Amino acid sequence: MTESPRRASIRRVAEEAGVSVSTVSNVLNKPHLVATETRLRVESVMDEFGFVRNGAARQLRGVRSPVVGCVVLDISNAFFAEVTRGVQDRLAEADCMIVLCSTDVRESRETHYLRLLEEQGVRGILVNPVSPSLDRLKELSKRGTPVVLIDHRQDDPGLCTAAVDNVRGGQLAADHLLELGHRRIVYLNAEVDLFVLGERREGIRRAVAAAGGDAGVVEVRIPPPANADGADQAVERVLALSPRPTGIICFNDTAALGVLRGLGRHGLAVPRDMSVVGYDDVQFAACLSPPLTTVRQPRYELGRAAAELLLSESTPDHEHQERIFRPVLVVRGSTGPPAGG
Repeated sequence: MTESPRRASIRRVAEEAGVSVSTVSNVLNKPHLVATETRLRVESVMDEFGFVRNGAARQLRGVRSPVVGCVVLDISNAFFAEVTRGVQDRLAEADCMIVLCSTDVRESRETHYLRLLEEQGVRGILVNPVSPSLDRLKELSKRGTPVVLIDHRQDDPGLCTAAVDNVRGGQLAADHLLELGHRRIVYLNAEVDLFVLGERREGIRRAVAAAGGDAGVVEVRIPPPANADGADQAVERVLALSPRPTGIICFNDTAALGVLRGLGRHGLAVPRDMSVVGYDDVQFAACLSPPLTTVRQPRYELGRAAAELLLSESTPDHEHQERIFRPVLVVRGSTGPPAGG
């Protein structure tokens, strides 16, 4: 067979460099075993002939893939942009790369991507699951593809997870409004059954319950796609509630942006007429007018921790771990006491 001029073989590199095939293999995989002069000569030939090693063939020989799948809910969301930056930076340190997939909060797409990634023999998969059930992910792990959960806690230690204490985050947001004197609060949530959003709702519920019988919370849901436009439109439903609420806790900062816009359309001032709390503390939160009070999540650190857990799956003494980060309330100009005290 005629060798393609576009891709030199390892044998040709060895012949041109005047070394054995095993020496070229050591340059690629164990460079510390090769004399510096020899290594530089081999690398020079590789550059000259455009040598690219065959990753598929290496996997057939039992070498782990350098590719890691990362399946998130929405890559357009600023929260996941920062999380995946943390993932990518940690994987790069281990000479690995990321393949990023967005499910758009659709279970069918999640199933599709998980199947494709497993078929490609990736080193492992980081996933922020759509479904509360983790059975499918545990089966995937048992078949030999390590799985690490991102921002999804679990009681069963069958998988590693890096997550934020979202119950605590919900409590922080509600406690802040309650301490300011608000007693009628809305939790503006997405119309999807996501584990983290349920945790935040539980935290808000606990805070309101602890405040006593004069405090109450109502949940208003935004249908898909739960974006800024949907939150803007939901403001009308919030204002129609009786008695009218004085504070809104949004499931993320993008929703809070839509709420600020919607309240402005109705001639209401923030925080004089309505206090607004976001969640995530993405980059634009401090630039809004007024600057957004929000619950900060350590997004970059969360991604790095998830990648670190995945890389540790290949160690002989690996045990599944749960890394939990604590959220922090960041108070800015979008919250204040309710009108009339």
